[in-house]
Amino acid sequence: MELHDNPKGNYRFLTGIAPFSSGVIAMPGYEIVHVTLQAPQPLLQGFGIVDNFLAARGLTPAALCAMELRAPQPWSFAGFDAFNEGYVKLLVERDILVAGRNPIARTNVAPGFRPPAEPSLFAFSYTQPTEGGLEQTFVVAGAGDIRGDKPGPQGIIRPGETSPEALQEKAAFVMRTMQSRLLGLGVTWSAVTVANVYTIHGLDTYLVSEILAPMQQSAIQGVHWYYSRPPIEGLDFEMNVRGVRQEVRI
Repeated sequence: MELHDNPKGNYRFLTGIAPFSSGVIAMPGYEIVHVTLQAPQPLLQGFGIVDNFLAARGLTPAALCAMELRAPQPWSFAGFDAFNEGYVKLLVERDILVAGRNPIARTNVAPGFRPPAEPSLFAFSYTQPTEGGLEQTFVVAGAGDIRGDKPGPQGIIRPGETSPEALQEKAAFVMRTMQSRLLGLGVTWSAVTVANVYTIHGLDTYLVSEILAPMQQSAIQGVHWYYSRPPIEGLDFEMNVRGVRQEVRI
């Protein structure tokens, strides 16, 4: 992963894949603010909400730095690719890409209870000017139990297994990914203010050993568990983390 500047958005981003970057961190003089919608909105309508929210604050679409989506159900690998094509077009329309790279960090999961009828916006993050003194704020994109160096289903960690041992291995793998992305952004676990876990399986057998212990000081913040599945069929565990000072609900 490489860290790239996004001067028009006032943040830096870790390289990822075409649909999203691996994480973002505010440039000096700016902070990232996290915004949660009271109720998820269909994706196109959600983008409109973001556009209007930023414009009302004198900001351009380039200030958008992270998206959190909710899906009706996990996609097949081919279905996920098709969805991503349409999603990236919405970013291109807003001139958000940087030298052909997608700077926006993203989490996309499927709620296991009362999912939306269509892909929807759940939350987003943006940059705004700030007066000195704040620690750098950041968002790490969601990552699931799948290796990036193996294509398709071959990369899934212990596919089809949901035993306590298998789930522990999946969680440990995802936590290593979180650690790698934090290092890539130049921050540590102590700067994390929110850690989110997405799975429909219980956490009790590995929560302390595989999640809280590696979080070190930030474990005092606890973990937010969403009863949700990762966005691709066959995956069982996903996480994202962020370090922000402002949490807004609209």
